[in-house]
Parts: sequence; C-alpha cells; structure tokens
Amino acid sequence: MNYSNLFKIALRAIAANKMRSFLTALGIIIGVASVIAMLAIGQGSKKSIQANIAEMGSNMIMINPGADMRGGVRQDASSMETLKLADYQSLKDECKYISAISPVVNKSGQFIYGNNNTPSTIYGVNTDYLSIRQLSVSDGDMFSDEDIKSSAKVCVLGQTVVDNLFPDGSDPIGRVVRFNSIPFRVVGVLKKKGYNTMGMDQDDLVLAPYTSVMKRILAQTYLGSINCSAITEGLTDKATDEITTILRRNHKLKEATDMQEADDDDFNIRSQEELASMMNSTTDMMTILLGCVAGISLIVGGIGIMNIMYVSVTERTKEIGLRMSVGARGVDILNQFLIEAILLSVTGGIIGVLIGVCSSYAINLIAHWPIYIQPWSIVMSFAVCTFTGVFFGWYPAKKAAQLDPIEALRYE
Repeated sequence: MNYSNLFKIALRAIAANKMRSFLTALGIIIGVASVIAMLAIGQGSKKSIQANIAEMGSNMIMINPGADMRGGVRQDASSMETLKLADYQSLKDECKYISAISPVVNKSGQFIYGNNNTPSTIYGVNTDYLSIRQLSVSDGDMFSDEDIKSSAKVCVLGQTVVDNLFPDGSDPIGRVVRFNSIPFRVVGVLKKKGYNTMGMDQDDLVLAPYTSVMKRILAQTYLGSINCSAITEGLTDKATDEITTILRRNHKLKEATDMQEADDDDFNIRSQEELASMMNSTTDMMTILLGCVAGISLIVGGIGIMNIMYVSVTERTKEIGLRMSVGARGVDILNQFLIEAILLSVTGGIIGVLIGVCSSYAINLIAHWPIYIQPWSIVMSFAVCTFTGVFFGWYPAKKAAQLDPIEALRYE
C-alpha cells in the first residue's frame, strides 16, 4: 500500500470523527500556543531590560567608595572619603580604555520656583556625564567647562522637575530656581527619557557643575563616586583592571608579598556589563521556567493523542483484520495509524502557532507587556509537537500492527 493511499485513509478516519479529532488536537494547540506566548513574553522582557540598560550607558563603569572597618564596626560606604579629585584627575590622564569620565556628588532636597516646589536630587557632574549616561539637552545648553572652573551656580533640569516647577508650560531657560536656599540659573533642559524597567523616573534630576555642588551645597572635598565609560563594551574588563591599578597606587594599598597579604580595595567598581549579565541570567531562567510550564501542555496533549489512538485501534479492530486479510502488511497498518497521529499533531501545531503568535500580539496590545517572538521558538514548538505525535502515536500504531487478522475479524 503506497503512502498516498495511507494518507487518504488517515484523512477519512479523522473526518469521520471530527469532534473527537478536534478535542484530541486541542491539547497540542494549547501547548504550542502557550509555549510561543510564554517565550515571547520572556524574550520581550529580556529585550526591554537590555534596552533600558543600554539607555543608562552600556559601557558605563561606576566607582564607589568601599566600606571600611573602624573599631570592629563596618562603616557605611557612602560616608567614606576614599575617592578624591586627585583620583579623578589620575584616571582622566592615565586611563587608555575609557572614553569619558565624570566625578559625581549628589544631594537630595527641595527645588523652589515662585509658588511651586518639588523634591528632587541635584547631581554635581562635568560635561562628560551626558555621554556616559546617554543623556542629551533638548532645550538650551549644557553648562561649560568655564562654569565648572568658576563653580558657577547654573544647572540643567530634568523634564519631571520642569513639569513640577513650571506647570504653566513657560520656558525655564534663564530662570533662577532655588535648591533649598541656594539660587541656580537654569541654562538647559534634558531630553525626556521616561521610566526605566525598575520603575525609576529618569527625568527626576538636576545636573550642576560638581565644583558648585561640592563647594556651595555639600562643603566637602571628596567625591561620592566616579562614573566613566569604556571605549567599547568589550574593553570594559580591561578598563576595570586599569582603574583598579591606578586607584590602588594612589591610595597606597600594599600588594601581596611572601610576608603579607594584599590590602583590601577601599573602593568598589561596578559595570553595566555585570548588571546586564545578572539581569539576562534572571530573565533567561524565568523564560525557561515559563517555557517548561507551557511545555507540560504539550505532554498532556501527546497523552491525549495516545489515548484517542488506543480507542481508535479498539474501535477499528475489525477494519484492521479485514485489511490484513486482503494483503495489508503489519508495516502498512503501523504507518496508517502513525500518519493519523502525526496529522493530528501537525494540524494542532499549525493552529497552535497561529494562535500563539496572535495571542502574543494581543498581550502586547492589551496588557502593554513587551514581547519578542523569535523564529526558533516557533520552529522548536512545531518540531516538538511533531515529535509528540510520532512518540505518542507509535505505541498504539504498533499495537494495531501486531493484531492477529483472524482474532481481529472475530472481534465484537
């Protein structure tokens, strides 16, 4: 018996029991659709996080003071004074693997203009900070190097601060706002960035020359942190090693010898690459978990196919005996029932793919969840459902092929 005839027989058998065939394929449909939708949500979340990290500066390296032990008590890292302007200058002059560097000091407080006020944070930085943090000025200008040298009382406002201080939509450029009691002249407004994945408002900030913040607000000579940007993401590790070497030399930290251990670093270095790696591993784990949960539906669907094929073999025992008596071989009977199982799973897989893709876009449209459908997820789901049909359809088909023709013809 050729395969075209077997295919026609399988189609007739499926068409003869339409509702049962549909319910059998329903498990596969739900399984495939669930896998595609869950993987799309997982990959969409990963892409969204990567985009947000890139917006913050994918090559960014953050240097912070390290916590210290004093009298057996570990001090808060923010109270340490281990980062100095001399460290910033050394890194700026000597580092070969960084493209931009900025000292950072900050202070939270109340900004006031007329009868309006808003709580926010003022960051003391230099002009490189814009490129490091992927920020840009949409209106006015960034403060200049001359403003930094003279500790000028000028600032650049984030859009959230502008909206709160100037609710009437008036132009803030040239206006004087007060931080607590200190006046700052507005020279520019940052381009709106919105909220990041962690729910933080990236526009709720004010930038000012670091010299102004250090001298006029904080009255301190040490830095809160140093932010810099590696030339490329691939050179982040080399830049980190270079920074470590320079800072250990500046801070006169002893290296390891045969007689003594090396001094611990009194600073911490973190890069966006580390954050990206951690977030990617977390989202990958969640995607795998979602895929496994959805994949259970495929297994349930496969078991449904096996059960229905067992019922079909039992119902059609006489038909099997008749085919064998007129010359059909065991392999022909095996192929007949195996083709039925594969047709059910493949049809269910095609419908499941269509439903999975449509439901993914519906989730994005209705719930506004980020999605990203990768072609391999569709191919994998379809391949798994085909394998499911073969795997779970083979045993009932084998049972049918092993029936004795005489016993099959006597079956009531």
